[in-house]
Amino acid sequence: MQKTMRFFLPLCLMALQSMPAFSAEGSLSRAQKADATYKSLFGTERQPDPTDPEFMQILQEFIFGEVFEIGDLDDKTRELITVVSLASIQTLPQLKAHIHAALNVGNDPVAVREALYLCAPFIGFPRTLNAIAVFNEVAKSRGLALPLQPQGTVTEQTRYQKGLEIQAPLYADEVKTAMSTLPAPYAQKIPYILTSFAFGDFYSRKALNTRQKELLVLVILAASGADKQLTAHIVGNFKAGNSKETLLAAMVQAMPYIGMPDALTAINLIKNTNEKNYKSIYQ
Repeated sequence: MQKTMRFFLPLCLMALQSMPAFSAEGSLSRAQKADATYKSLFGTERQPDPTDPEFMQILQEFIFGEVFEIGDLDDKTRELITVVSLASIQTLPQLKAHIHAALNVGNDPVAVREALYLCAPFIGFPRTLNAIAVFNEVAKSRGLALPLQPQGTVTEQTRYQKGLEIQAPLYADEVKTAMSTLPAPYAQKIPYILTSFAFGDFYSRKALNTRQKELLVLVILAASGADKQLTAHIVGNFKAGNSKETLLAAMVQAMPYIGMPDALTAINLIKNTNEKNYKSIYQ
């Protein structure tokens, strides 16, 4: 019996040592979650940073070991949120890494490109072009043939009507009514531009559906500090089919990239906004 125990106890100790460490709550530690998520996103093991190991440990364990666990979002959606956040604030080195990550977790290259195209009405063409250039660099490095498949669905003759068909169920004629007191030609031209450009040229494109677009636009606005427009797009998200929980999860996902002040502003507005209490932001 003693001989058997001498062999058995070392084997038990070896088995215990090989088991993953658990936190006090009985789940994997933040570090272990970060290890798994990081490898899934970037295809490599986490390594200590040679110059700022403490800072990078805080960053990685917060983002990949904690934030990625919060909310009902899948990793494909999380990375699209991250991509538009980084494009909006023009942190291009990090954008490059997360475009790779977005593709690594299963996003179609066309969907990633369309998420970047969608930024244009909200952050302008120059910054969107910067982000597209980063995407094209990543695409070439991965052997993707450019240009990718076209996704436009409108013509010069149909862009306004197609845009209106998307805009009206979400926002009715809020902007048209608000701008009606402007002098000519602005009373007509500004609502026309919004409908034909933002909704006709971009919302009408394929690869992402309206629900996805509305969620990403909310993130773009939060990242840009466009607080006034947030409430309208929170209601637009509800009408497009996104729940309040999904919007909160998106803001938590964006928080490490856009910073706590802008994320908390959006979170507070999401908390307090519903379709019944909404008033036009342009009144």
